[in-house]
Amino acid sequence: MLADPTGAHAATFAAVFAALYVAHQVGDHWIQSQHQADHKGLPGWPGRIACAAHVATYTLTALLALVFLIAGTGLRLDPWAVGVGLTVSAVSHYIADRRTPLRRIAEALGSARFYALGTPRPGHDDKPCLGTGAYALDQSWHVAFLFVSALLMAA
Repeated sequence: MLADPTGAHAATFAAVFAALYVAHQVGDHWIQSQHQADHKGLPGWPGRIACAAHVATYTLTALLALVFLIAGTGLRLDPWAVGVGLTVSAVSHYIADRRTPLRRIAEALGSARFYALGTPRPGHDDKPCLGTGAYALDQSWHVAFLFVSALLMAA
């Protein structure tokens, strides 16, 4: 990337990242349906369809956040860059939310115990909360790709 003495690219990145992060929080926690949350990690087509439906509403939430950012600030973004950034976000989100790929990545990196942290014991429903290792890894994965997506959109 070329030098940017005015800081315009950095400001664009910061604004886009903030919009994507807000959209992530809303799309992942408010917009996602209970059915999607319960089924997106299931094997086979039922899981794939539930995950794709979640990713579609999640991505629409991100697009709306960017529309509001543009309308509210006059920021100009390249439509192709936005498309690439939203695609990176959507694909990475789908991979993580299918569960098995993220678990396998955690295992390959030596983080299997952390991934399993806080999950209910087999046959028990004794830890129904958001505070699990799987959730922490899921959220950090998503935020990392929001960073990449914002960089792509700001370029």
